[in-house]
Amino acid sequence: MKKQISKLHYITTGPELAEKACRGGIDWIQLRVKDIPYHDYRAVAREVQSVCTAFNCTFIINDNVALALELEADGVHIGKEDMPPATARALLQENFIIGATANTWEDILALSRQPIDYIGLGPYRFTSTKKKLSPVLGAEGYAAIFTQLEAMAIPVPPVVGIGGITEADMAVLAATGLHGVAVSGSISAAPLVPEKAGAFRTLSEQYF
Repeated sequence: MKKQISKLHYITTGPELAEKACRGGIDWIQLRVKDIPYHDYRAVAREVQSVCTAFNCTFIINDNVALALELEADGVHIGKEDMPPATARALLQENFIIGATANTWEDILALSRQPIDYIGLGPYRFTSTKKKLSPVLGAEGYAAIFTQLEAMAIPVPPVVGIGGITEADMAVLAATGLHGVAVSGSISAAPLVPEKAGAFRTLSEQYF
């Protein structure tokens, strides 16, 4: 059975951070590792998957549909330069979660017609964890997109905000219409990762 889309996604690069975040209450982990060979990505993914299994946490692999299929992950997140969502859905079973990246209103409109389960929309603000950064949206950008969607009565899957999000942003972002948020650096760079993850979890439950 396909899992529900969490209100709080944590994007990480390895098992140690994944375990600390899970101990803080994170229930959705996306593994994003760039520019490494497939077998190395697979080795890291297996370790993170073991952590997710131990904590009953949803496990999403970034970009690599083949690896998600091989490991029987819960799902895959597809970037704009990766495999088309329809192709990924044809390869993956119906119970796989498929997420896709959007940066603009036009992206959202195109993805509304694709067989996906959620959209990652950003960046909210500048973030150093992304190499090719699109223009920042800000809260105003998110709100404008949701206003357009409502005016045109266009149904879309849950939309998750991403890009430099901090604890102080949670209430503002919840008011825009987002389903939830994806966080990376704010948790990974914290001196106490479990505590920071727990703080985000509390805020996500309070506002979203």
